[in-house]
Amino acid sequence: MEFLDLADWRTRVASLYLSDVDIADFRRRKDELFATHPQSPVLGQDFGGLAYFDVDESSIVDVPLAPAEGEFSFDTGNTDGVVTYARIGILETPFGPLTLWWTKVYGGGLFLPVRDGTARTETYGGGRYLTDTIKGTHGRGLIWLGGERVRLDFNYLYHPSCAYSDRWTCPLAPEENRISTPIRAGERLKIPT
Repeated sequence: MEFLDLADWRTRVASLYLSDVDIADFRRRKDELFATHPQSPVLGQDFGGLAYFDVDESSIVDVPLAPAEGEFSFDTGNTDGVVTYARIGILETPFGPLTLWWTKVYGGGLFLPVRDGTARTETYGGGRYLTDTIKGTHGRGLIWLGGERVRLDFNYLYHPSCAYSDRWTCPLAPEENRISTPIRAGERLKIPT
């Protein structure tokens, strides 16, 4: 029952993101989910846990969100076809401006991909996500504070599934979400010992 497994994966991801556990317990529970779930992107791999940068309090920032317009489209190359994202705002972060997107599909969702100065050497070359609410990553990486303010916690940056397996196709950060400043927070590549 592949589709029910996928629905269960998304339910478990959303439950984890919406839980009230601290970041250490969040990371431990995420490792358990990756190690055991049949929809895990590391399924069949020798998995010893995800690698993370140390938690960095300076990577939690409250920033303004300036309204913006426009779209970009991503051809998934699979059954999802072309997915269009609407630009809903520009976040003025200490690392550089980032565009917050709305995925224009049934149900929609917030999407914040980031490719920073750690890409290719310390993190996945295509970038990481801070939130993709269609996939259930609510309430940790991006929190609306009301009005035109948003809290971003870059300690929750994570690699998309395609970083772990070619079973998955992932939209990568568009040019305007590529910043040269390194953000050493969230998931990182495993460093060989």
